[in-house]
Amino acid sequence: MRKLIAGAFVSLDGVMQAPGGPEEDPTGGFKYGGWVATYWDDVLTAAMNETFSQPFDLVLGRRTYDIFAAHWPYVENDPQASDFDKLNADIAETFNRIVKYVATHRPQTLSWQNSQSLGTDVARTIRDLKASAGPALLTQGSTELLHILLAADLLDEIRLLVFPLVLGKGKKLFGADAAPAGYRLTKSTVSASGVTIATYERSGEIVTGSFEFDNPTAAEIERRRTLT
Repeated sequence: MRKLIAGAFVSLDGVMQAPGGPEEDPTGGFKYGGWVATYWDDVLTAAMNETFSQPFDLVLGRRTYDIFAAHWPYVENDPQASDFDKLNADIAETFNRIVKYVATHRPQTLSWQNSQSLGTDVARTIRDLKASAGPALLTQGSTELLHILLAADLLDEIRLLVFPLVLGKGKKLFGADAAPAGYRLTKSTVSASGVTIATYERSGEIVTGSFEFDNPTAAEIERRRTLT
């Protein structure tokens, strides 16, 4: 059984769009591409290193796949080069080597090595992958794909880096059709720049309670009657 883990950078209001740079995804008139850069520090680097240190395959939406495919295969891997960066080189080596499962309507155009289409029924394919042997399945970005996975209640774990800003307009982590689900916080820390790094694991169904009086007041009964 393979665990499905969602990794996401989000603003306080849940926007995920274009964290890496202005040209990453300006669709819909999004003006704030590159909003994570000024918050980046060693704590965030360590968190990403921890995520990528365990065996995994990537699960990506097509737009995120295209962003990654235009970047990671071209990262400098020569330690003698002036623009060599070991962290990026290590991530690039991992991303190039592992399997990339992609939600796409154009499977014939998946040119990045070790890329596979998730087919026409993404949720069913993911269920089959989770039931198979292999490393964990890790999403990065991929808002539309995450909406599918959340609606089908397929995520086992969510790893969020929550940045202290409100972006307002933009593609958001949770859509209106996300399946109700309980999660428990298993790990958290806060960087010096104010980014909350939190891991949530799927924990069961929603459990509700009440702070209401055992015997509702006449005012409360009237309030309920007039609700629309």
